[in-house]
Amino acid sequence: MSSRLARLLHLADSALPTGGFAYSYGLESSRTFGLIRHPAGLRNYLYSYLQQVISLDVPFLSSCFAVEWPREAQRLRGIVEEYDAMLLVPGLHRASLAQSKNWLKLLTSFYPQSGLGSIQAWFAAEELPLHFVLVLALSLRQLGYSCSELHALYLHLMLRDQISAAIRLGCLGPMEGHRLQHDFYSLFDHMLAGAETADYRTATRSATLLDAAQILHEQVYSRLFQN
Repeated sequence: MSSRLARLLHLADSALPTGGFAYSYGLESSRTFGLIRHPAGLRNYLYSYLQQVISLDVPFLSSCFAVEWPREAQRLRGIVEEYDAMLLVPGLHRASLAQSKNWLKLLTSFYPQSGLGSIQAWFAAEELPLHFVLVLALSLRQLGYSCSELHALYLHLMLRDQISAAIRLGCLGPMEGHRLQHDFYSLFDHMLAGAETADYRTATRSATLLDAAQILHEQVYSRLFQN
């Protein structure tokens, strides 16, 4: 059990070269255009961001996790096409594809006997886009982790990257940022209640203002992040 937990913690390490740290997912443009003006605004932004993660990404995580790989691989087609259509921001679309390749390459090197390489091969053969959310769910199931562990890891990754971006942008200091991250963990159980049975056909975008900020990222004169 201790080895299993340690390996999961390793996958959550920000030092892993998967590329998630390179994207602000709307935080930088929200701050630049005045949507975030004070610490309370940052808290509201983070809460809205996590709510959209729950309403949009988590149903796709659960649906992909429920697919028995590779026997039920064809069940993925509808899930993949729907998720690809819901990634409306070009920068986020590109980021998802790049991060998934890095993630799968890394895990294949960690677990060469796991058969994870077949995932990328199948997506290529079917000419389907391999997005990070989808490959994360498929790979963690293949490695024997539970759906609840998958959800907790993903929500942690999303919150951690946002806090890291906020610190690098000067929205708050490192001590304050990590205290804020610690506070948000208390919401995880409530936000993830019922997530294991969520279905991708119920996925919704719940933060339209955040989507607009992500689209406006390209208008930021001097950008620290790619998106």
